[in-house]
Amino acid sequence: MGTFGTIVLIILFISFMTFVAFFGRLPALRQTPVAWLNHFIWTTLPASLLALDRKLTSGRLSSSMQRFGNYMLYERHPTVLIFFVKLLAGGEYLYLPTVWPQLGPLQKVVAGIAIVCPYVFLYLSVMADPGYVTPENHQEQMAQYPYDHALFHPGSHCRTCRLLKPARSKHCSICKHCIARSDHHCIFINNCVGQGNLHWFILLLLSTAFLTAYGTYIGLALLSAKMTARHPDFSIWPPSATAYDWSTYCVVWTWALQDNVGMGSVTILTALTSPLVWGLLLYNVYMIYAGTTTNESLKWSDWKAEIDDGYAYRRRMPQDRPRDLRFEPAWTRWPVETGQVLVRTESGNPPRSDSQNLAGLGEWERVSSLRTVDNLYDLGFWGNLREVFWPQYRFTGSGGIPVSERAGRDSRKRSSS
Repeated sequence: MGTFGTIVLIILFISFMTFVAFFGRLPALRQTPVAWLNHFIWTTLPASLLALDRKLTSGRLSSSMQRFGNYMLYERHPTVLIFFVKLLAGGEYLYLPTVWPQLGPLQKVVAGIAIVCPYVFLYLSVMADPGYVTPENHQEQMAQYPYDHALFHPGSHCRTCRLLKPARSKHCSICKHCIARSDHHCIFINNCVGQGNLHWFILLLLSTAFLTAYGTYIGLALLSAKMTARHPDFSIWPPSATAYDWSTYCVVWTWALQDNVGMGSVTILTALTSPLVWGLLLYNVYMIYAGTTTNESLKWSDWKAEIDDGYAYRRRMPQDRPRDLRFEPAWTRWPVETGQVLVRTESGNPPRSDSQNLAGLGEWERVSSLRTVDNLYDLGFWGNLREVFWPQYRFTGSGGIPVSERAGRDSRKRSSS
């Protein structure tokens, strides 16, 4: 197999297992081999090792390992962040001494920007307040988003923070806070991704994706020049376009890497991991396009299952409805209010239309498809993008009154006239 094949297999294995471990629970990967492997890594394998330890050592080893595992998995620590920084810095240390002297002036400028940006956006993602909900800013956070009465309902309390949960928030057991517009907790930045730092996180992904792609391009160009100088008919890709079989193809690669092991290894690493980074970036861009978050996409996935089983119902929510100010704000900065109430039933039968415990008016109708359910937080791609990169943007109309409050005032004026 040689040096080239060994490096490729090691990097592929590490990249694949990293993807499985961290992203195997995504809704899009349910009922796939990736989800099965994720369950095996995080559930089946630990349970089997625990059972084995109980038989061999009466649980002494697993007790200490469990404390270590609980700290690594459920406490906030910078282990993965340090690994990420070392991976970036170490790769550049191996890559740049060979590559930098061979770059032109413009390439050096682009490379310099590409190298610096991930560190800048990583620092901002780590240090920024992701949107901690505290007693001091609770009133302000409550006015960020209205409740959609589908994913988020008024009156829900966080038992840990002992506060009313603002719409779109979620408590993070690692950060020990409720997070406004919570997306997920990212171990690579040792922080939650939320309303306050999502834009920095997107820019971190974008800059890292560009860095890996540009590093791959430059590295392959230099390696290709070396290989074609000795083998004029050699082609890096596609291999089938050359007269070389796979064995000879790997031999040529091994020869090229002998004098450039550092640069060549980093080039292969970036070539194999760049698609993963671009995939994460595109996934987050899609979340923005859909007007949702990773946390909310899991909730929508649960609703889809309820709808498919015939247990989901909805009815109309009047725009001029009275608000219980004990549980929801008088107004929010959001430009629209929900026009529907979504509920699930245990029996599959609709709730009573005269129930005083459920919001909304009118008869309940069974939801036939998730496509027919409105997402209150989707303002269209450009509106969603503006909201992400300008998280405190106030959607105002005439007189500077927030749109949702102005709509309520207009409805009260119409009713009084």
